[in-house]
Amino acid sequence: MYQKYKNVETVKPGGLELKDRLVGVQRVTKVTKGGRAFGFSAIVVVGDENGVVGHGLGKSKEVATAIAKAIEDAKKNLIRIPLNKGTLPHEQKGKYGGARVYIQPASHGTGVIAGGAVRAVLESVGVQDVLSKSQGSSNPHNVVKATFDALLQLRDARTVARQRGISLEKVFKG
Repeated sequence: MYQKYKNVETVKPGGLELKDRLVGVQRVTKVTKGGRAFGFSAIVVVGDENGVVGHGLGKSKEVATAIAKAIEDAKKNLIRIPLNKGTLPHEQKGKYGGARVYIQPASHGTGVIAGGAVRAVLESVGVQDVLSKSQGSSNPHNVVKATFDALLQLRDARTVARQRGISLEKVFKG
């Protein structure tokens, strides 16, 4: 699922204290010869609020089973995000479909300045101080995936130093 990203660390759900956040439930209709068949799709974000997060989609005829399926799907797609003292290592833009998301680190005490689907993802990751802006499409599916796109591009200082083949001090001092 995350093949196009270089340094993605996938995580197994065993032993983690995961909390799930419901992003949205949609009622979907299929028109058949006997009338309309209603179903539900749910998008859920799960995370341990300490850098591990995943998202999932579940579909069913009942809301409860759709949410349960979404949680199971989210647990299969867990990844680790680099955090720096309750915020992000650097600013980043993410894009998926028509949704664009911009996330920026903030000073201590700022809180999570984000709306809707972006807030659910960032709180599940465990970010306490962040500024964000969601532009373009407000479709929760695409906004969640755009937020994940931005988070997956984040690199901490150690990773940057390792990739460039230089010391950690040289990354900051130049």
